[in-house]
Amino acid sequence: MNCCRVLLLLVGWLCVAGVAQAQTAPETPANAAVPAAKRQLQAVRITEAIKLDGDLNEAVWQQAPVATDFIQNRPNPGPREKHKTEVRILYDDANLYVGALMHDVSQDSILRELSGRDNMGNTDFFGIFLDTYHDKINGYGFFVTTGGVQADARYSPAGGEDFNWNAVWDSRTALRGTDWVCEMRIPYSAIRFSKAPEQLWGVNFMRQRKKENQGFFWNEVKPAVDGFVNQWGELLGIKDVQPPLRLSLTPYISAYANHYPYNVQGTRNASTSFNGGADVKWGINESFTLDATLVPDFGQVQSDNQVLNLSPFEVQYNENRQFFTEGTELFNKGNLFYSRRVGAQPIGFYDVSSQLRAGEMGPDGKRRPGEAVVSNPGVTRLLNATKVSGRTKNGLGVGVFNALSNDVYATVRDSASGRERDILTQPFSNYNIVVLDQSLKNNSYVSLINTNVTRWGSTYDANVTGGLFRFADKKNAYAIDGRVVYSRRRGNVFGSDTLHIDDQNGYKYQIGLSKISGNLTWSVGQGIESDTYNPNDLGILFGNNNISQYANISYNKYQPFWKVNNFYSWMGVNHSLLYKPTRYQNANLAGGWNTTFTKSFLTTGMNFDVNPVTHDYFEPRQYPLGDYYVRVPVNANVGGFISSDYRKKLAWDLNAGVRWYAQDDRFQRPRRMGYGLGISPRYRVSNQLNFRYSFDWNLRQHQVGYVNGGIDTSLPDDARFRDEHPNDVLLGVRRVLTVTNTVSGGYTFNNRMSLTVRVRHYTSTVNYSEFARLSKNGEEAPVDYRRNRDNTFNAFNVDAVYSWWFAPGSQVSIVWKNASSSFLEANEATPLYFDNLSNTINTPHNNNVSVKVLYYLDYLMLKRRSKV
Repeated sequence: MNCCRVLLLLVGWLCVAGVAQAQTAPETPANAAVPAAKRQLQAVRITEAIKLDGDLNEAVWQQAPVATDFIQNRPNPGPREKHKTEVRILYDDANLYVGALMHDVSQDSILRELSGRDNMGNTDFFGIFLDTYHDKINGYGFFVTTGGVQADARYSPAGGEDFNWNAVWDSRTALRGTDWVCEMRIPYSAIRFSKAPEQLWGVNFMRQRKKENQGFFWNEVKPAVDGFVNQWGELLGIKDVQPPLRLSLTPYISAYANHYPYNVQGTRNASTSFNGGADVKWGINESFTLDATLVPDFGQVQSDNQVLNLSPFEVQYNENRQFFTEGTELFNKGNLFYSRRVGAQPIGFYDVSSQLRAGEMGPDGKRRPGEAVVSNPGVTRLLNATKVSGRTKNGLGVGVFNALSNDVYATVRDSASGRERDILTQPFSNYNIVVLDQSLKNNSYVSLINTNVTRWGSTYDANVTGGLFRFADKKNAYAIDGRVVYSRRRGNVFGSDTLHIDDQNGYKYQIGLSKISGNLTWSVGQGIESDTYNPNDLGILFGNNNISQYANISYNKYQPFWKVNNFYSWMGVNHSLLYKPTRYQNANLAGGWNTTFTKSFLTTGMNFDVNPVTHDYFEPRQYPLGDYYVRVPVNANVGGFISSDYRKKLAWDLNAGVRWYAQDDRFQRPRRMGYGLGISPRYRVSNQLNFRYSFDWNLRQHQVGYVNGGIDTSLPDDARFRDEHPNDVLLGVRRVLTVTNTVSGGYTFNNRMSLTVRVRHYTSTVNYSEFARLSKNGEEAPVDYRRNRDNTFNAFNVDAVYSWWFAPGSQVSIVWKNASSSFLEANEATPLYFDNLSNTINTPHNNNVSVKVLYYLDYLMLKRRSKV
């Protein structure tokens, strides 16, 4: 009841603060939250050939209507551009042509840093946006920088602006006096549209003038209006074009050379391998495309940022495999798909040691050694993966994803006889996702998602089904959204014939109401995750068994005032209960703001949060939840950041924060504290060469938590603790120091060739000062436990990548990876950074060099060549 009163007081204070802020804020134009009128542009059909050379010298360019008078979106929304932009659109039976002329005052005002694909850098650029189904929710973006670097993106409610999507198209740029020119050819095979005799597409254009940090749109995009695609204009005049047969094959070959200093007799330090496969794209019809990867090879993706995980939850890593990042916006609806599950660590990876034959005493009184692990693969090799996705002319999006993985075995060897045997760690498995997503008026939608994992043999299968919706009013001012998800698992625990899955059925729901447009916005909502809700076979979940409610308010000022360009602020209150049994978990008040100064373009901001006493039911690792929790005292955090102007050769980012805890009056322990600091300077040597350094330092003093590594009853101290306290949990008071250093650099030879190098060293050290036993209801008591549980984890990675796009869609990449890691325990652990760095250097490193060649074959291109 006391927690509820605190929550009500916080909500009331939040509302009063929001109203007061709105009343005292400077007034904004009445139409600031009303979308601008839609402009229209006529495309012109052509029959003559267009030479893509960055020179709009063909007469037909001058016959096309012009899109001009762009309107500024940043840093000051509203004013019309001073230096005109002129855009024209042509089309024929196979391509859309875009010609853009950007006027300026001098060539020195046109910034043109080179960078890798999908990375704009410190440069001007021009972009076109297309909503080919005119549903005002989903769209495409194609961008070209002054240096000719291409970028492309998909836009959707689930993925936002997604630059992981790549299409095959062509462009040229050129400097013409004080102007620069961009010429694009976008084949119809790169986009999807209906068979309607006359097309009506949403369209918008964007220009960035980096020298003044200005961004302009042809059809005004108002920051106070919710949504982006719904604020585009309209493209008319495209008639009698047919969606082409979209069929392409991208075969690959790759070669690897690997070296690890095992220095063990009978084991080779060096190995080589060769791989081959292909990616296939097939346009099933005008709306749907099949993407398949056959015998995929993901060995060249960037290394994961490994960390020491002290939390009760798994670490979520970024997805770097292109097949799982490109064109997956439909499959990410509802956040039920965590693509790293596909080809992930085998489910029986950690069970191998328990199946080894242990050493034993022989009849002769001599000890006979047992079995040892020879190999235990940490990833599951995929046989193939396929995506079918698209959207009909009526706005129904359909997505089907399927992947197959083969059996995975660990190999163990008898230390006495030398005989080897295999232990199954992952059975043949099928991963499947089906998505239906119906776009509705007013930037609304309803969606249905189903994920399924089927495993061969005596283990369990999993199925998750979710429904989502969002309904906004005609003025796009208010919206209601929600979701209902049901999880189902059936079968036995892997490797067991008797233990059944105990979380067979679970559910989740969430409902929210929000004001979505205007300077002042707010949202309220409530949700439940049952104690048996588990989507983790294809999704990711950080704790279930939760009842939560929230209220948020935000006030943003988009127009310049005083000495700043804008001002963004937010505040929110959250409250959480355990679902079963229904018990208090935590409450939270948080807020923050950020702004950018007008003259210096220095961006700064700060944030804070205040937390009453928290009951952490997950930290003790005792299930089912409810009896054990770690009590966290009242605490508060304040942090801030500063970022300088990235246009300058030398720029930097700085962030810092401190978390203060109230004294835990139950014990004589020192007060808990937390500190964080991050510094990241970057230096641009030239338009081709740049460097960046990132330093992150985090210190948590006198933190109380579950002793990582748990209890090992084969050790005397652990066995005594378990005998004396069979039902208690071992906690430790610890100091955790984490330091990360990352250095990266890149040299871009031209707009198709680049070299990047990234070096990362991570070290985290845990030092325990005392221990306690945790009983039910959060009761803690000191315990005489003397085993040294200090530990240090080091990880080191080098990723060097040379990439050459020698033809549209075709690439040669050479990658060198160097990696090592170490986990030091007890007396070997050290908090001294340079000792850890020295240890990392002297730890055996794995070196891997690979060469991969992709060649893009397009059916239409080959067909045209065959006719010549």
